[in-house]
Amino acid sequence: MRNAYSVETVRTAERALMARLPDGALMQRAAAGLAAACADLLGRVYGRRVVLLVGSGDNGGDALYAGARLARRGAGVTAVLLAPGRTHPGGLAALRRAGGTVTGAEAAGAPLDRADLVVDGVVGIGGKGGLRPEAVPLAERVARSGAPVVAVDLPSGVEADTGEVRGAAVRADVTVTFGTHKPALLVDPAREYAGTVRLVDIGLGAHLPAEPELQALQHADVAALLPRPAAESDKYRRGVVGIAAGSARYPGAAVLAVSGALRGGAGAVRYVGPAGQAVIARFPETLVSDRGPREAGRVQAWVVGPGAGDDADTVAEVLAADVPVLVDADGLRLADRAAVRARTAPTLMTPHAGEAAALLGVAREEVEAARLSAVRELAAAYRATVLLKGSTTLVAGPDGGPVRVNPTGTPYLATAGSGDVLSGLAGSLLAAGLSAADAGSAGAYLHGLAGRFAADGAPAGAHDVAEALPRAWRDVRDAAAPGRLR
Repeated sequence: MRNAYSVETVRTAERALMARLPDGALMQRAAAGLAAACADLLGRVYGRRVVLLVGSGDNGGDALYAGARLARRGAGVTAVLLAPGRTHPGGLAALRRAGGTVTGAEAAGAPLDRADLVVDGVVGIGGKGGLRPEAVPLAERVARSGAPVVAVDLPSGVEADTGEVRGAAVRADVTVTFGTHKPALLVDPAREYAGTVRLVDIGLGAHLPAEPELQALQHADVAALLPRPAAESDKYRRGVVGIAAGSARYPGAAVLAVSGALRGGAGAVRYVGPAGQAVIARFPETLVSDRGPREAGRVQAWVVGPGAGDDADTVAEVLAADVPVLVDADGLRLADRAAVRARTAPTLMTPHAGEAAALLGVAREEVEAARLSAVRELAAAYRATVLLKGSTTLVAGPDGGPVRVNPTGTPYLATAGSGDVLSGLAGSLLAAGLSAADAGSAGAYLHGLAGRFAADGAPAGAHDVAEALPRAWRDVRDAAAPGRLR
């Protein structure tokens, strides 16, 4: 599990740790990890040219101390000071003692044009509102130079707690972060600016609270959630998921949702709707009914909405059931908010950004720019668990707590029907006994992994994603076997 903590929490933990360490020891730990990451990226340190972009805070001090370490190994290090009167004095003195040189922003052009590596130490985790105007030309010149960029703790210009990017920001190839991840390193759009993230242990763990702001599951975490049939299991003990989906216009949505459900761990799938013939033709093991959800037979969870058109009655009937319900696609538009809020059994809603924007009454761009706040707001408004699909899929519960971030997606999943497969998969996990948060998180993880396997660098259809789900399931299970944890 990768955890991320807010700026306030990180700073509180840092103060507690610094109170137990000699003065400056924490910054030296950070600088040592930063210098090691820079050296790894350079390959050979001696004779290489490194430019430090140095702001006024401790972030700039980390860069200066790391630069001093590289200079002592034979690198030519130039520090570009954006706030000369407020530069970290100890770091600046250390760089000069090691043979590094210092210049102002107005003379940074030549060093940047020749740089083999640029270290972004302009703004730390407290920065908001994008880069300041005086730093923008430097960031633009760095981008034109083509030199690899290492960001210190966080790319300058992104907002640590929200993942928002409200102006110009540095795009890094590698971000070296200290002590713990910050939310912006896991959530788009800021995540796009971070590149590869390298976490440096500086001893902060013992001072961080048990509950983080964000969690990103890994193979071992998902493997622990997946249902495993016991020797005495039968199809009903493993769970039955009901799929109320499809219409005369969109029968494929029903087929795809059933395809995901059949691969999600439940023992049986019941289908209710007008696409029964299409479902049976593709998946004869499906239990098909045309009598509506209430008369379909016993289920442990429902999926409603994919391809449903304007069938509000079916959505209302499913929401009235006293079992977990997953609501997707047309079901999101047709679901009465009061009916969702009144439910006592778990509800999992799975909108993409456009659907979330419609439910919140805002523009899609607002959701995409502030995904973390949007998913939290939607979960609170509906008193439901919300899985917000997109470049980073987020899962938020109705009672607050950590938001889960899915790390496995691929842009090739942005294809028609892919969300229907996810709905069936997560609904099946609900029926198998997982909580709404766990079903959404594990479903998104497997779905993203299956998307990678199905695409393999080329476009793939939603049916390809469904067919790759068993491979994804085995990959998670096998990697979590003893001696193979990731």
